[in-house]
Amino acid sequence: MAERSFVEEVRKLRLGAGEVFRGEGILAVTKALLESGVNYVAGYQGAPISHLMDVLADAQDILVEHGIRFENSASEATAAATLAASVNYPLRGAVTFKATVGTNVASDALANLASGGVQGGALVIVGEDYGEGSSIMQERSHAFAMKSQIWLLDPRPNLPSIVQAVKNGFDLSEASHTPVMLQLRIRACHVHGQFIASDNRRPAHTIEQAMAQPQRDVGRIVLPPASFVHEQEKLSQRWPAAVRFIEERGLNEFFAEDADDIGIACQGGSYNGLIRALQTLDLADAYGNTQIPLYVMNVAYPLVDSELLRFCAGKRALLVVEEGQPNFVEQNVAAVLRQAGSATALHGKNVLPAFGEYTTAALLKGVRAFLEAQGRLVPQPVPRRIIPLASVPSLPPVEASVQARPPGFCTGCPERPIFTAMKLVQRELGEHHVSADIGCHLFSILPPFNLGNTTMGYGLGAAGAAAFHPAQPREGVKRVVSVMGDGGFWHNGLTSGIANAVFNKSDNLTIVVDNSYTSATGGQDILSSKASNPTRSTNHAIEKAVRGVGVQWVRTVRRTYDLKSVVGTLREALTTTAQGPKVLIAQSECMLNLQRREKPRVRQAIASGQRVVRERFGVDPDTCTGDHSCIRLSGCPSLSIKPNPDPLRTDPVATVLDSCVGCGLCGEVAHAAVLCPSFYRAQIVSNPTRWDRLRQRLRSAVIGWLQARDQQRRARYAF
Repeated sequence: MAERSFVEEVRKLRLGAGEVFRGEGILAVTKALLESGVNYVAGYQGAPISHLMDVLADAQDILVEHGIRFENSASEATAAATLAASVNYPLRGAVTFKATVGTNVASDALANLASGGVQGGALVIVGEDYGEGSSIMQERSHAFAMKSQIWLLDPRPNLPSIVQAVKNGFDLSEASHTPVMLQLRIRACHVHGQFIASDNRRPAHTIEQAMAQPQRDVGRIVLPPASFVHEQEKLSQRWPAAVRFIEERGLNEFFAEDADDIGIACQGGSYNGLIRALQTLDLADAYGNTQIPLYVMNVAYPLVDSELLRFCAGKRALLVVEEGQPNFVEQNVAAVLRQAGSATALHGKNVLPAFGEYTTAALLKGVRAFLEAQGRLVPQPVPRRIIPLASVPSLPPVEASVQARPPGFCTGCPERPIFTAMKLVQRELGEHHVSADIGCHLFSILPPFNLGNTTMGYGLGAAGAAAFHPAQPREGVKRVVSVMGDGGFWHNGLTSGIANAVFNKSDNLTIVVDNSYTSATGGQDILSSKASNPTRSTNHAIEKAVRGVGVQWVRTVRRTYDLKSVVGTLREALTTTAQGPKVLIAQSECMLNLQRREKPRVRQAIASGQRVVRERFGVDPDTCTGDHSCIRLSGCPSLSIKPNPDPLRTDPVATVLDSCVGCGLCGEVAHAAVLCPSFYRAQIVSNPTRWDRLRQRLRSAVIGWLQARDQQRRARYAF
């Protein structure tokens, strides 16, 4: 069950020639693939490209009609290796995943593919996750493209440019026998717009035809001496063919080329921000009409020397707009200009930020500095607005600043009790080294849990703990705990983590968080998902796979909200005398997916007049001590504080907000930690029956009588 369904949007994929397609960037990419006659598509979900996988999954009927094979790959490496179908056959293939981590995982397959070359068009669509919206280390795809000589497209962020880039990518790949990488930045993935559609194309050469007539070319396999020939081909044949294609097709764009004796060169992905900055300086309009010459490199790599020299001819200064470090493009431009003896002065990181995303504000500051230095703008002091003191309203004194709440698990997340249990066991056994992993569970490294010492990559939690095994094991040494999610487990954790631990006789504990989905990427199904998927095989137990590679000590907790059971199993895993790797599988469905399924059902039931009971938890303010251990051991967003109703106590009391989903962890924590009895469970009944109303009247009457008696007793003792 993905984060959202694109069933309605995918109908637009059937639009024909001349019709107007309106929608999001990701949907436009899918339409472009259909119009390009693609044979197969594979990929692994990851922001900001996750929705492309979801769209393709929802468009299965259309893909089948056109003879297109689609796969949710087990990993990015699996997806990239799928492009092997384009090596010997004129089959067009596309794969997609998150950059740069996805590219790193796929590097082996991509490097081999780039070395041997391709016959059919091979397109790698990467979600460029760089900048302020990123969730990963700050690296770019550019370095990998240069390292393996894969052409890198970076189109302007509008739908016509993105669609054309997909089509150009396949043609460029076939013209130069080289795989092509198309990077889509976060804003390009989610940009909305329109373009004139073309007819969808069935592949000219089908997968069935390729299977019926197998082709074999030893010269395309990366083995000596062919691998040495590949290096020569890259420079002597493929590079010139690519440059020739780029020039003839006009993939890069020139705007107002001769309008001034200065110019700006930028990658296509930065175009919108640059135009906005020039518009703010009254040097461009919203339609892209600019007074400053622009060279827009929709092909970020390779750089076309002849185009650059043509643009710089007669210009005294050039500004290169390139996000991040190292400044590959700027260095390349410098080499081309100097080798050609050009007198054009080069500017880039001297006026623009050396690192970080180039937002409009960052570009505005850098472009202004460049233009002022070139005499194109007159430096103006920042105007100061003087406000009379009399007009300034008096503000109440600020008692204390509000502390920012760190990002954490969703309300009712089934992963929260796992780390609550770890904190409780930690009180008994002391601290353990915790090797964390990529996924929702990575939030455990932040308050209130503060667990997790390192994280090395997706599915590498157990591998990250591999070194923590004494050369001469002795009694009393604490076991190391590693964590991985079910998505990471199937991605590569089974082999690189669990099987590796078995092979090397590790004695550590691995906790596999099984919430039934790859939740962090949008809730897509995986092998162990409980849901029945009509196009995928699910319901494959993680425990069977773990035992299949040789793990003897395996425990499965089927309800993580049962805190006592999780604590007991953890304690056993960390204290047992049994040798060998230990695996604890902690199961409970992702609360987000559960709510996406249940909330519509509940709303429909209430609307139809059915009796519906919902559980919620609360805190009795008269009983709460203000200790707040419940918050420190849970961190649930629905847990907060409010003023103490007792005038004799100053500590605020805990309270449960309306966002509570009734998972019950807060009450479990209060019980397991021996804290306080202040938590209570309530039932909210919609469309109550007569019996419900009668019971409520009886309860109210009894409670009212007891309260009245208590008030009388207090009044009597007051005198």
